[in-house]
Amino acid sequence: MLPGFDPRPWGTLDLSPIYPNHQFAEKIGEAWLTGDDCKVANAPFAGKTLSQLSEQHQRDLVGDAARDAKRFPLLAKFLFPHEKLSVQVHPDDEQALRVGQPWGKTECWYVAHAKPGSQIALGLMPGATAAQFEVAIRENRAEELLNWLDVHAGDMIYVAGGTVHTLGPGSVIVEIQQQSDTTYRLYDYGRGRELHLKNGMAAVKEQTASGKVIRPGPVQVHGSKNRHELLVAAPYFVVDRFEAKEAFELSTRDDWGRSSAQILVATEGCGVMEAAGAEPVTLAKGDAVVVPARLETFGVRPQWTLEFLRAYVPGKKLPEPETRI
Repeated sequence: MLPGFDPRPWGTLDLSPIYPNHQFAEKIGEAWLTGDDCKVANAPFAGKTLSQLSEQHQRDLVGDAARDAKRFPLLAKFLFPHEKLSVQVHPDDEQALRVGQPWGKTECWYVAHAKPGSQIALGLMPGATAAQFEVAIRENRAEELLNWLDVHAGDMIYVAGGTVHTLGPGSVIVEIQQQSDTTYRLYDYGRGRELHLKNGMAAVKEQTASGKVIRPGPVQVHGSKNRHELLVAAPYFVVDRFEAKEAFELSTRDDWGRSSAQILVATEGCGVMEAAGAEPVTLAKGDAVVVPARLETFGVRPQWTLEFLRAYVPGKKLPEPETRI
C-alpha cells in the first residue's frame, strides 16, 4: 500500500523513527495505510483504491469474517502526535446507527515508540460523570476530568467506542480500527476548530472496557528463532506482533476456519512477502501489505530481522479484552 500522509495541527515535520527520509512542508499527524481511498503500490492493481478492489473482488479480498463483503473492514495508520490531539470520542455501533453510519469506531493503539513522560488520556476520572465533563468543556477545563496514563513502547491500548480520549506528544502509535472516520471533537484547547458537542456527548459512555491490554508474553513460532505475541483479541480485530529472523508461513484462515484479509505493518527491519502465483512484495519499516483472504497461505522471509504487526477480523464474535487503567 502507498501511505497517505495527512496534515494535522498537532503533527510534526519529522516522522522519525518510522519515515526518517521523508521531507514535508506542513505538519503531518497521520500516515493512512489501509483506508478506503488508500492506493495499491504494486502491479497488477497499482493505483487502485481499497474501496474499488473491495467492490470488485468482495470476499476474495476481505474474507468471509468481514461484516460487509464490499468494504475493506479495518483501517491501519501511524500517528505522530507532536502536540496534544483534541479530546474526542467515537460512537459505538449502536450510536453510529442512530446517526446513519453503518458501524462505529472501536480502535486499538500499539505504542511503537515513546519518549519518557509520554501520556494518553483514556476515559473520565473515576467518579466523574458525563454531565460534569460537559460542564468542564464549557468552562475550558476538560483536561481536569480526564484519566491520564503513562505509556511506554510495546504497550497495547484498547479504545472502545464511546470512550473519551486523546493522545499527548512524544509517542509513535500504530492504530488499528473499524473502517470509519466518525470522530466527534469535544475539546481542542482553544485552537478554534469546530466542536461536535451534541453528537459527541450523546456518544460518551462513562464506563467502557478501554485500557491497557493485559496479555500473555511472547511465544516461539514453529519452534524457530521467531517470536510471536498476541497483542489484543477483540470483537472487531485481532492484532499480533512478530519478530522474524527466519522464514515462516502464515494463513489467512484463523482458528475457527474463517478467512480474513491480513494487514501487515512493519515497525522495524525489512522482509519479503511471498505467495504462490504472485510476485514477491517487500515489507520494510513504515510499509503496510494487504494479503487477500483467498490466498490461504503466504510466506514471510525476513532480510536479517523483520518486526511487524498483523491485523485481521476474527472469525467469531470475541469478547472485549481484559484491560487495566
